[in-house]
Amino acid sequence: MPRRRSSSSTGSPTGNPAGGSTAPRNRTPQPVRVRRRTVGDFVKAFLAFLALLVLLIGVPLALATQIGWPLPHGVPSLDWLQQEITVQTFLSILTVVVWLAWAQFTACVLVEMKAALSGVGVPGRVPGAGPSQLLARQLVAALLLVGATAASLTPGLSQLGHGLEGNQKGTVAAAQQTPGGLFGQQREQAANTAAAVAEQAASAAAQAEAKQGDTKYYRIQPPEGRHHDSLWEIAQRHLGDGRRYKEIYQLNKDRVQPDGSRLSEASLIRPGWIMEMPADAHGGELVEMPDGAPNVSEQVRQQIHDYAKTGDHAQGGGDHAQGGGHQQGGSHASVPAQRPAPDAGQDRQRHAGDSATAATPASSGRSFGLPEALLGAPLLAAGLLGALGHRRRQALWQSALGAVGGRRGMEPPTPTGDALDVQDALLVGADPEGVRRLDRSLRALAAALAAESRPLPVVYAAWLTGGDLHLQLAQPAGKPPAPWRTGQDETFWVLARADAEQYEETETAAPYPGLVSLGTMDDSRLLLNLEAVPGIVSLSGRASDRAAVFASVAAELATNGWSDRMTVTLVGFGQDLTPLAPSRLRHLDGIEALLETMEAETRQRRGALGAAGHDSVLTGRTGPAQHTRWAPHLVLLAAQPAAEDARRLAELAADASRLGIGYLVGTESDELPGAAWEMEITSEGRLLAPLLGLELDAQMLPSAEQQAVVELFVEADPESGPDGPAPTPPFLVDISEQGRPAVYARLVGPYEIIGLDTPDDERSALLHEALALLLLHREGVHPRVLSSALWPRGVTDDVRDALVERLRSWLGTGPDGTPRLGTDDTGRLTLAKSVVSDLDVLRSLYHEATQGKGADSRAVRGRLLTDALVVVRGPLLADRPEGRYRWLTHEIVDAQLPLIVADIGLALSSFHLEKDRAEKAIEALDAALRTAPADERLWNELLRATHATGDTARLQALAADLVGRGGARGLPPRTEALLDELLPAWRSAVAAAG
Repeated sequence: MPRRRSSSSTGSPTGNPAGGSTAPRNRTPQPVRVRRRTVGDFVKAFLAFLALLVLLIGVPLALATQIGWPLPHGVPSLDWLQQEITVQTFLSILTVVVWLAWAQFTACVLVEMKAALSGVGVPGRVPGAGPSQLLARQLVAALLLVGATAASLTPGLSQLGHGLEGNQKGTVAAAQQTPGGLFGQQREQAANTAAAVAEQAASAAAQAEAKQGDTKYYRIQPPEGRHHDSLWEIAQRHLGDGRRYKEIYQLNKDRVQPDGSRLSEASLIRPGWIMEMPADAHGGELVEMPDGAPNVSEQVRQQIHDYAKTGDHAQGGGDHAQGGGHQQGGSHASVPAQRPAPDAGQDRQRHAGDSATAATPASSGRSFGLPEALLGAPLLAAGLLGALGHRRRQALWQSALGAVGGRRGMEPPTPTGDALDVQDALLVGADPEGVRRLDRSLRALAAALAAESRPLPVVYAAWLTGGDLHLQLAQPAGKPPAPWRTGQDETFWVLARADAEQYEETETAAPYPGLVSLGTMDDSRLLLNLEAVPGIVSLSGRASDRAAVFASVAAELATNGWSDRMTVTLVGFGQDLTPLAPSRLRHLDGIEALLETMEAETRQRRGALGAAGHDSVLTGRTGPAQHTRWAPHLVLLAAQPAAEDARRLAELAADASRLGIGYLVGTESDELPGAAWEMEITSEGRLLAPLLGLELDAQMLPSAEQQAVVELFVEADPESGPDGPAPTPPFLVDISEQGRPAVYARLVGPYEIIGLDTPDDERSALLHEALALLLLHREGVHPRVLSSALWPRGVTDDVRDALVERLRSWLGTGPDGTPRLGTDDTGRLTLAKSVVSDLDVLRSLYHEATQGKGADSRAVRGRLLTDALVVVRGPLLADRPEGRYRWLTHEIVDAQLPLIVADIGLALSSFHLEKDRAEKAIEALDAALRTAPADERLWNELLRATHATGDTARLQALAADLVGRGGARGLPPRTEALLDELLPAWRSAVAAAG
């Protein structure tokens, strides 16, 4: 499907009236409020200094002078242990405890001070020093607050101590050349830094205006720490609006840089490159002009001079971009497309049908009659489709075993209307292979790190680009284990698709179950790790748009294939999503119930981590209790909390990432108290987070699709099915002599077609597979479902349409000239009633025997059941070639057919045993077992029929055969109990035979 593109930076502010379209809504830059230091700040700093002085120096001095050394000066003898315990003994013990507490607090102060002054990373955790380290953190923060201009206390004092001067350098830290390059940095830091640079720009405005006619250039600065220059930050500093980065990009696109390379993507820039700037750029020495920058070296001056000669080819684009600069208040420019940088030699020509990296349509419209929201969400669709198939199989098995009274359930309800459209969209959009690769890759990484005794790194996000997996780490974690490699910097670990496909199943816990898809940026799909966010993630926007994002997140978390155990708590959801995964999802009535629940769980998790000696749940997931503890708890609060409730949530979320708890909270305003990361969903379906460097085509599940998805799961619920006789099959055939079909396909067993000539070209296999799919779906098959089944990696519409025409020609027409392959009112392909499969005959015979004429006539029932069993020649499509018919994994017919055959065998056996025809009963059961060899009911009935023959040796041989089939697992309890009844000495007989 075509990928949506952002509007040009030079587009009309209000859209194109002629075209009838409107440009995406802009986010108007808001003035940043700079917090000035007050007298209270100085008082707090002074008091913090006094407190630290007393605790760090006063306490040890008092202990040394007033009490002295509490421990013995020599090695104590055994007589020392027998001395009487006096008050002095207790004082000495108490003194040792105070010394240890002082040492621990001193270590906390040193750790916090080092993190604050270095400005790198999150402060280390001193073992067992939670309250002490919190106190040390608050005192250090208060002390250093008067000298910090961009400090942030979430997740720690990672930037404390950076003065104003450092933030005004030309090498100011900018967003990394990565997706979400500001993950882990906080809004206050970015806002204060922008304000400082804005003041600097204002002081140089007069000089910039005086030289308005000169061409201005900027030289990309080298990295400072973990931060890199980006076009967004350059535009923010020197044009006043980061969204004008596209103007810089257009001015410099494809021009030869000093190192010989060219700018081809806005997110991929290198230190030392030269950028021509729009005419209204400002910023003093950061914007370098060849004739007006005395501080520029001769080498750089020459590079700029040479670079200026390459601008002729882009003159038109440059004028265009500059013209747009005067409309910045109304033009729209997206956030830089920051994402994993591809390898220089990476083949960017991806297959057209690679659904794992297809762009997500933002609208809730329909494509070819199917919901686009699910067509463009391959991981969500795969999870829903897998969970739906599991639910339907569960219903079949429970019905077969009599768990649901009176309901046979052999024919699940056929969806109609919106539910059918959604089911087709799931079949088309799902990428189960992509889910399998992601799951195996993450588990294999955890196993490899555990083998090297290395902890799991904190992962903020994962990006899927062309099948390659990029993990974005919170901080560098060393060299990744092979075949993983370091990406564009040390905070990226990359696994190529070819390497991921080599992984097998790994017996280890899911390391990052909190990953959930948010949307796409160009060819990359973002999965945010909700449980790793250092605080609350807020989502603003219209209520309906927020609800669609929340529903998508909840549905994927409930059904994804890369998680084990998980709890997802939903508050403020209009649609009850519990039917999707009752074991994972739970709805709470309101914010009070949520706060009460989460306060208790936060306390419990903190205590459990401390007792286990783990610093975070990531450490626990690699230990021996990995499958039973440390499962994530993700909270989705769709309704905006009140101010006091938001404050309590923020307190709970302050340490949530360490505990494996994540919070996504909706808000009607732009800001939510305590929010660490802020996102906005626009009416055009764009998910914006400028401070995180993100602008995505959002993954959404609108209200209509939510209802249809829930309907599919409710209909598949074994507990909600109707009692009484089984529902009528969707397609019954005339089983009389007059009902001979024109085309008869044998699917139950080896594939065979009677009534058609076999195509002699290379498309014969495709035609046979397409016909099998249509025969298994008599309600009709959407053309897009057909193409995605035959060509999982995608195919063009003309190829699909050509195959449909060949299939129509092959099937021919009926006596009245009507094609046997038609199209119904919804555009789905349907087969004429004269095209029949043996599965249709089998269902019709069974239905007629149990609910038709056979229900009232014993003789008719016996004949129909016997005819039905004759139709069965083995498993479904027993000789299907390797690599084809993969769509059967999404079907339940593979589970349905053995149950139908087993029911027929059991019914026919009972029919014969009523007349004491044990051998006939055994013959019927043996025939059914060839298709349903794992059905316990058939083996138990075979034991009864064999016992009815009176041949004890034969019964003992059958018991020995069953024991051999059971292997190490042994016999099922019901079978053992039956053998105890029919053959009390079976254990000793089997042991003697063995």
